Amino acid sequence: MPRTRSLPLALCASISSLALVAGCGTDSGAAEEEAEASVGPAVPAYVSRPDLTAPDIEITPAAGAPEADGTVVLLGPKSEGAPLSGVLIVDETGEPIWIHPTESRSYDVRVQELDGEQVLTWWQGTSPVVGMGVGEFVVVDDSYREIATITTGGDLDPGQADIHEGRLTPDGTALLTAYVKVPADLTTFGGPEDGWVWDNVVQEVDVDTGEVLLSWRSLDHVPLEATKSELPEDGGTEEAPFDYFHVNSVSEDADGSLLVSARNTWAVYDLDRESGEVLWTLGGEESDFDLGEGVEFAWQHDAERQADGTLTMFDNQSEPDIGPTSRGLRLALDEQAKTATLVTEYLPPDPDRLAGSQGSLEQLPNGNVFIGWGSRPFYSEFAADGTLLWDAALGSGDNYRAYRQEWTATPADPPDAVLADGAVHVSWNGATEVDSWRLVAGDDEASAEAGEPVARSGFETELPVDGDPAYLAVEALDADGQVLGSTVLGD
Repeated sequence: MPRTRSLPLALCASISSLALVAGCGTDSGAAEEEAEASVGPAVPAYVSRPDLTAPDIEITPAAGAPEADGTVVLLGPKSEGAPLSGVLIVDETGEPIWIHPTESRSYDVRVQELDGEQVLTWWQGTSPVVGMGVGEFVVVDDSYREIATITTGGDLDPGQADIHEGRLTPDGTALLTAYVKVPADLTTFGGPEDGWVWDNVVQEVDVDTGEVLLSWRSLDHVPLEATKSELPEDGGTEEAPFDYFHVNSVSEDADGSLLVSARNTWAVYDLDRESGEVLWTLGGEESDFDLGEGVEFAWQHDAERQADGTLTMFDNQSEPDIGPTSRGLRLALDEQAKTATLVTEYLPPDPDRLAGSQGSLEQLPNGNVFIGWGSRPFYSEFAADGTLLWDAALGSGDNYRAYRQEWTATPADPPDAVLADGAVHVSWNGATEVDSWRLVAGDDEASAEAGEPVARSGFETELPVDGDPAYLAVEALDADGQVLGSTVLGD
């Protein structure tokens, strides 16, 4: 049974209650998720799917090149001027596998596990305030059928799930974030006594039932004075609340506590899952750790504990600029001595790649590190020691997080095929196991014969046709020559 937990995205009541307005974009933290529009290379055009376009991704090898290891790259490109706003899965060469345009921008596209099965998830909704959203996380199976939507509950209206986090846990729950405006005295910051701020909410929601197991609010545990942001001129009003905290990732720590990254306090917080108490703070104004040389981070994203005990994150260092470039960080934390030491720094190929928003760091199973550069349209892979292996350019637009993961899918819809100029142009949007294509042609279906397989040559493959057969079909084959799907032309 599908788990449909959220309302449709007609979220007028939620939007009204939040009083979301574009004026909040003047806050330094609210520069999140917005990038400069740019004009990229020409986008591919497909005869079989003229409705689809995708970025022409350019990969530059450095100390290596992307390996064909069965993994895919998952992206959510967007922004004015980008050829695609939606979900994009590409192979190691940057060639599209699944192009899925969405009415709204899509965030946090990744492969996760639900009930022991591989699923694909992403956020969709509305983002009337730059850097925040109200919506839901979509869950689809390996045929791209929607099986669930996940959003907030409890003391929050349905459909208030924010763009930043939709992490599924092994216990069948989802970690979500949300923003709620509340009154606050802002005279300390030069603002009004009867001002307004964004309170940041972390929820853990049972996917099956929608029950809220945890609802944590930043103002109950982290004071306004912890912020590194300045109150914008004319900010702190009900129409433009002060974004003092800006939660942007929630993950599980090894002991079951929760690691929460707050961009606008430059800090990572370890939360007790039962009480919500802050067990320790790393970075910011009230750090419980002494930060070693090269450790200090600013405006960071995606803080996660790794299997070796280190803590990784994407260190933006920007908006406003603090350091010369954004970077990936791996830190060793001594929770007894309360010290944080730099283990590895992952630097981009260009010395000034400052990402004013977004970004991610993923630990790959082989020890490599995969980084998405957020508002800068790039993603990169590094060796464990920090050596850059290769760098990919999206050409235009930006992307919240980038992942390199295993994903196997066979779409519910059949392949698309068009006969034009003496050839069949064929594609199967989302299919991951197609190794080759072959034509089946003849006077009728009963007498039709299969031709020789033609190797898949990218998202779309061209198959020459001899003569003018009355019956013509195309078959998708896997690496073992087994038929995965077929389409009869003219049906």
